[in-house]
Amino acid sequence: MSTETVISAAELRAFLHRLPGVDEVGAGERAARLATRSIKTSAKAEAIDLAISMVDLTTLEGADTPGKVRALCAKAARPDPLDAGVPRVAAVCVYPDRVDVAVEALKGTGIGVASVATAFPSGRAPLEAKLVDTRAAVEAGASEIDMVIDRGAFLSGDLLKVYEEIVAVKDACGDAHLKVILETGELVTLDNVRRASWLAMRAGADFIKTSTGKVSPAATLPVTLVMLEAVRDFRAETGRQVGVKPAGGIRTTKDAIKYLVLVNETAGPDWLTPEWFRLGASSLLNDLLMQRRKLTTGVYSGPDYFSQD
Repeated sequence: MSTETVISAAELRAFLHRLPGVDEVGAGERAARLATRSIKTSAKAEAIDLAISMVDLTTLEGADTPGKVRALCAKAARPDPLDAGVPRVAAVCVYPDRVDVAVEALKGTGIGVASVATAFPSGRAPLEAKLVDTRAAVEAGASEIDMVIDRGAFLSGDLLKVYEEIVAVKDACGDAHLKVILETGELVTLDNVRRASWLAMRAGADFIKTSTGKVSPAATLPVTLVMLEAVRDFRAETGRQVGVKPAGGIRTTKDAIKYLVLVNETAGPDWLTPEWFRLGASSLLNDLLMQRRKLTTGVYSGPDYFSQD
């Protein structure tokens, strides 16, 4: 349960609007500059393995079957069937009604089971329904819950509603970690991204996440930069560390490495672990595996060498 659960609408608004504004041009330029960093040879191999270990391998489709979830879990535990040295991914993310399948398939692997809840991806449901969704996923064994904020409430200025919903969902999570999805593509400005980040953290979020992956634009480097600055500053102010997860649109090894550089240079190396930084992606893992195979064998594997998720 958050330690800051009682706050008035006026206090919350005043706090969020006292946050320093974001220089959008400057944020874009800094993110672009960091994206040019070149990582070669052994450092690149280490970065690829680190990125693999940070992946939340995800399937969030209406056609998800138990068989598809089991296959995804098998890949999560052994990403390359011919190379036992490849790290496991951090978690498998599924809808609440597939959590039990994932929990059984991943038993003994140490891989987390994450579940989207709270009327994902729109967030348009009564709070009672969101809490039922959350509790069902936790009772089925989910160790992580990915909730979406009510962007309509946030954008219309009903900040206290957003805050109180996060507090309530955090309480419903019990021991499960809570990732709060801001859906930054709908927040319009980087100032809003910073305010939503701080709001979520003050309400008890264990992670802040950019996107559902269902809205464009999803994760971007400038947005993630602002969120990393927020978690860095929040820890400096409160002593509590919060994780960050960019999700959606991260498809290549080159993309993933840009995010790792951004983490190191903005929040610092304390965040360069799966405990504090995740990559939400479905197609990224295969590219990481192909690039890893190229570094170890000198030969690219074809795109159909690895299973399609």
